[in-house]
Amino acid sequence: MTDQPLSLAERAAEVLTTADGREKTALSRRHAAAWAAWRAGTAPEIPVGTASPPLHPARPDRPALLHPRDVPKRKPGSEAGRIALLHAVAHIELNAVDLHWDLIARFSHVPMPMGFFDDWVRAADEESKHFNLMCDCLESLGSHYGALPAHAGMWRAAEDTAGDLMGRLAVVPMVLEARGLDVTPGMIGVFRKAGITQAVEALEVIYAEEVSHVAYGSKWFNFLCGRDNLDPKEVFHALVRKYFHGHLKPPFNEEKRADAGLPPDFYWPLADQVKPLPGW
Repeated sequence: MTDQPLSLAERAAEVLTTADGREKTALSRRHAAAWAAWRAGTAPEIPVGTASPPLHPARPDRPALLHPRDVPKRKPGSEAGRIALLHAVAHIELNAVDLHWDLIARFSHVPMPMGFFDDWVRAADEESKHFNLMCDCLESLGSHYGALPAHAGMWRAAEDTAGDLMGRLAVVPMVLEARGLDVTPGMIGVFRKAGITQAVEALEVIYAEEVSHVAYGSKWFNFLCGRDNLDPKEVFHALVRKYFHGHLKPPFNEEKRADAGLPPDFYWPLADQVKPLPGW
């Protein structure tokens, strides 16, 4: 008698309960490869299943997580500033790995087409690659992930939307990841000016692949709205106002946002209208 394979949701929970960043992302990539092999017909079936993910993912002892206002500000024109920028991106990417696996584990009970799970497994796999690219860049500059303090508030969107799939899609890929499309070209410019080719190439990979992650959010958000005969723009505005505790800040990368299925009338009406909670 053979053991039943872990379900996709159980694999997602396993990633979420792994603390070390390199170990977490290695496990993430193994589970993504196993899922892709089954979907390609070259490996045994992996059921979607269900799981009980933790409210907070496991994290390493370092970096120290600080309130956003307490994270030191460094100018990117210096080497210390460039290291801090790479460290911040690494932290974002590690959170993105957990956000995508949490989406799978937490909402696996919701009836969705199989393509929904294909997309988010692929996104989690790519975020795992991105984290390791950033770690490699940090190590090439004599630093490492965990060497600097990091933003403690990044998991808040997951907590706030733990019971709301449409809210999760609206806030995480369609707001937070879309913001990455706005700011990454400027980061690429910082490292190009400094002649740090490794970081330029890594950020270009991230920039290209993040468009798809925003597009997955837009696609499945619109799918859910269509299934319930709801107006996507109105629902998006209501959910962002409910869950997003920050500003939608122009300038926006309208070309890449359009490539990802985000038209201007989704985000421009929210620009500078969403007020942060006290202390955020």
